[in-house]
Amino acid sequence: MTIHSLSIRLSPDDIASEAAIRKAIRRALGIDETREVVYRIEQRSIDGRAKLPRFQVTCRVGVDEPLPEVPQPWRLAAKPLRRNVVVVGAGPAGYFAALKLLECGLRPIVLERGKDVVSRRFDITGLLKAGIVHPNSNYCFGEGGAGAYSDGKLYTRSAKRGDVREILRILVAHGAREDILVESHPHIGSNRLPRIVRAIRQTILDNGGEVRFESTVTGLILRGDRVDGVVVNEAIEIHADAVILATGHSARDTYRMLKAAGIALEPKGFAMGVRVEHPQALIDRIRYHHAPRHPRLPAAGYILKTQVADRGVFSFCMCPGGFVVPASTEEGELVLNGMSLSSRSSPYANAGIVVEIRNEDVAEAGYRGALGGLLYQRDIERAAWQAAEGRLRAPAQRLTDFTAGRPSKSLPQTSYLPGTTPGRIDLLLPAAIASRLKEGFLAFDRTMRGFHTDEAVVLACETRTSSPVRIPRHPDTMMHLHIQGLFPCGEGAGYAGGIVSSAIDGQNVAARVARLLSP
Repeated sequence: MTIHSLSIRLSPDDIASEAAIRKAIRRALGIDETREVVYRIEQRSIDGRAKLPRFQVTCRVGVDEPLPEVPQPWRLAAKPLRRNVVVVGAGPAGYFAALKLLECGLRPIVLERGKDVVSRRFDITGLLKAGIVHPNSNYCFGEGGAGAYSDGKLYTRSAKRGDVREILRILVAHGAREDILVESHPHIGSNRLPRIVRAIRQTILDNGGEVRFESTVTGLILRGDRVDGVVVNEAIEIHADAVILATGHSARDTYRMLKAAGIALEPKGFAMGVRVEHPQALIDRIRYHHAPRHPRLPAAGYILKTQVADRGVFSFCMCPGGFVVPASTEEGELVLNGMSLSSRSSPYANAGIVVEIRNEDVAEAGYRGALGGLLYQRDIERAAWQAAEGRLRAPAQRLTDFTAGRPSKSLPQTSYLPGTTPGRIDLLLPAAIASRLKEGFLAFDRTMRGFHTDEAVVLACETRTSSPVRIPRHPDTMMHLHIQGLFPCGEGAGYAGGIVSSAIDGQNVAARVARLLSP
């Protein structure tokens, strides 16, 4: 059998043509048309460095021989269930932990403070149209976690932590497009994710697990140095053999509850800054060197990073063809995030541009202790709310005015539905953050000529890139350092960042729980 792993380059006109792909394969292998060629695309990316962008395609190729069969679609190989494990949170860490527990013969009881993913949509509509912040049902809280209604980007650098492809196969088995298995930067879209999240929940229920909504964990049941279960909604006790904490990075009340219970926490570095929005056509022109872009090319994105005064300044959660959305979880705070639909067809491109925050920066700003970073975040969010006169209208400033330190006389249209209000974001942010952002924007313009433009708008503020708190756990058992049976997990515990890395961490923690509880 003659099997090749082959990399070829294709124009946007050829990427959808099987004949063009076979021709490129034959040319690369030096064989003629008399040889039968079968292929399977294994990875696809875009190389935008040349004047005419090309698709870089990695194929598995068989010459005069069939290819080996592809793996069967993922199916849950559940076992008889014998013991109960509470999983706190129905985001990617919690739901993928639940699936792994079922594979290991353990019964997950998933407790989610928010609503199911469909009901959650109505509260998000109220947030966008009326500025009503539901504290347990918003862009951060509810079934599916922060990713369900904020984009569904699946790119990760966590391949060493677990099987990324298994995560993608599970998503495909629950309704995601098979394209995510080959794209270098896979993306689902906020319009498709709710259906996938519902399907994962149904798999959990069909195999003996349980999912309870509007069930906020308000306490732990402790027996000495061992957790025996949780208290829900300050009244209901649920006993279990282990507890997985997968609460997400915005569950501030959970951190306070843990601290009050004497559970060890520690501060962790994070990042804060702003959202920046450009016309998508401008980003397309910069990245693809011409506009309008070819109809087979996706909306262009970017990844930017630099160092300013010994701190990283970088892009975060870049959303081509996307929208800026309010991610507040309480009244009196203003937090922004980005999202896009599967089509990425919005005329705007946005990204968080953020500055690295280290523990010593938090202490220097006057915030101490394990929750110091959380309080630092909160106070910046409250300042943004006050600058917006107690509404969700985001303070905004043209990018060129931000770097020049002057007010904007007018603001461009943006994708942010609650609207904007003129604001001096260069003065609103702490000076250490604002000064680094200014230099960072100018550096980015040297990398992407045209990025620094008065067509771009800066919106305040992007504060929740990751958890400012870590719940310490043993590196081998993944159990809390001091509490037996308590397993911190995912973004909220400080061990992941994004859908895929959180899902991997959920799987890994669940496997450790199974090892602990195995007879």
